[in-house]
Amino acid sequence: MLDWEAIFATRSTRMRASEIRELLKLLDRPDIISFAGGIPDPALFPDAEFKEAYADIFSGPTVGAALQYSVSEGYLPLRKWLVGEMAKIGIPCTADNILITSGSQQALDYLGKLFLSPNDTALVTWPTYLGALQAFNAYEPTYDQLNITGNRTPEAYKAAATAAGGRVKFAYMSADFSNPTGETMDRAAREKVLDLGDELDIAIIEDAAYQSLRFDGEAIPPMLALEIARKGSINETRTIYSGSFSKTLAPGLRVGYVVAAEPVIRKLVLMKQAADLHSSTINQMAICHVAERGFDAQVAKVRSVYSRRRDCMLAALSAHMPEGVSWTRPEGGMFIWITLPAGFDGAELLAKSLVSAKVAFVPGKAFFADGSGANTLRVSFSCADDRMIEEGISRLGQLIRSEQLAKVA
Repeated sequence: MLDWEAIFATRSTRMRASEIRELLKLLDRPDIISFAGGIPDPALFPDAEFKEAYADIFSGPTVGAALQYSVSEGYLPLRKWLVGEMAKIGIPCTADNILITSGSQQALDYLGKLFLSPNDTALVTWPTYLGALQAFNAYEPTYDQLNITGNRTPEAYKAAATAAGGRVKFAYMSADFSNPTGETMDRAAREKVLDLGDELDIAIIEDAAYQSLRFDGEAIPPMLALEIARKGSINETRTIYSGSFSKTLAPGLRVGYVVAAEPVIRKLVLMKQAADLHSSTINQMAICHVAERGFDAQVAKVRSVYSRRRDCMLAALSAHMPEGVSWTRPEGGMFIWITLPAGFDGAELLAKSLVSAKVAFVPGKAFFADGSGANTLRVSFSCADDRMIEEGISRLGQLIRSEQLAKVA
């Protein structure tokens, strides 16, 4: 037998299967109530609008361009539309500050490749988005905890990175309704991250995949907007804004984008040329068609449905979770983060839940770069109706209560 492991690059040892991707397979099991997949509800997709968009493309003069190779930067009308959207949230820029990617996940992969040499340090929150860890892992970094509320100094971050054999290269975070916790960084915390970025002279990667999905509370400017306000121009900033149409329009088309200073975009374009030349032209054109004709209305529809489901899940948690269990109360997004009493293991609980309660969720440990957080779990309300939420959380609460009693006995 050929020993493939001896031929693979050493970085391949850091590649791990996504627990979330594996759990998505449970969506096809009718006996399972799944809160596992952080995916949009397909019933909310603007399918009629996309049908019209593709029909217009195929019946119009641009069909040849839609099916042809295109520029690596992305479809210019879509980038120009994004310029207008960015201006609305305090990010004045030009089309030259925008790169279209094959989903925001590709953007994270490119940014890991761009900044990380082996043993360099990436600062991430504890917990953080699992997909970001998977993207960065291939470039063999060391992870350190981005702790904004503590008293850790820039010198401490530098010393830890030097001891690991590299230097700090970037801080990564999801500032709005983060995956997995659903929490939002307040303005003061965002300002502290910007201060830290300047003190360490590092990039700041702002994952804004859920930024449009605010249900209530006061909107907080993106970190890129705050930094532009400080420095006067996007080309003077170190924050890299990663956005996506997956949570608002349709994930299957794989259209994301990066907004950043021109030197960063130029490097990312070179990576795009080497990786896949460009994102699907026809899908970019369809996204642009639908976005120009009804993006705000589509987002309002999604917000309304998800807001109600969040409220339903929060009420169910309050009604059915035993004492000692706590959870976040997000102002938007798709997720609630549950913390179980000490001694619980989310992975063990999931194994039992799939057999007895028939409820799926994501164990929290996968979201911690250091392997901690065993007594946490993530639940998503985006694809569950009120009946599923009430029944599923009730079953899960009963299981946790029975496990508590077993531990006492």
